[in-house]
Amino acid sequence: MAKAKTAANVPNRHIYTRMSFLYQAAAYLSSQPQDAKGAAQEVAATAQKQDMDTQDGRTRVALSRRLMTDMRSTSKKAQISLTPALKHTICKYCDTLLMEGQNSTTSVENLSKGGRKPWADMIVVKCHTCGGVKRFPVNAPRQKRRPRRDAASVESTGKQTKEISPDHETLSSAIATAVEST
Repeated sequence: MAKAKTAANVPNRHIYTRMSFLYQAAAYLSSQPQDAKGAAQEVAATAQKQDMDTQDGRTRVALSRRLMTDMRSTSKKAQISLTPALKHTICKYCDTLLMEGQNSTTSVENLSKGGRKPWADMIVVKCHTCGGVKRFPVNAPRQKRRPRRDAASVESTGKQTKEISPDHETLSSAIATAVEST
C-alpha cells in the first residue's frame, strides 16, 4: 500500500530555508548598534578598544550586506522571485538591509503640479550607505496581470473575442484582390 501524501510540499524547500536564514542573519547583524560593547569590553575601555569597536561595527554591516547579496544571488540562481515587501527592505544598489532611522530615511512626496493629484503620492526611501533612492506608489491600485485582465474584460462585456486564424486560401484571395485593385 502506498504512503499517504503529506500536505502540499514546497519544491526547493531547502533553498527557501537558506534564503530565510540569510535574511534573518542579515537583519540581526544590521540591527546591532555599531557602538555596542560586551561586558568584557566595558571593563577595559581604552582608545585601542574603541577603535576595534568601530571596526567591529563596520565588519558587521559589511557582513550583513554580504549576506543580503548571497540571498539575492541564491534567489536569482534558483529562479525564485522575492516578494515585493521583501524587495522594499533591500537597497537595490548596495544590498543594504534598509532599516528606518538607522541607515535609511522614508518620506512621502508628490511631484504633481502643486501636489494636487492625491494618486501621485510616492514613498521615497533613501539609503544612507550609497545614497540610492527608491520610490513606491502609495495608494495606486496595481494593474492585474494580462491573463486576468483579459478574463475580467470578457466577464464584464459578456462577449468573448473570437480569434481568427486565416488559412492559406483566404490570405491568397486577400492578396489577389489587393493586387488587382492597384
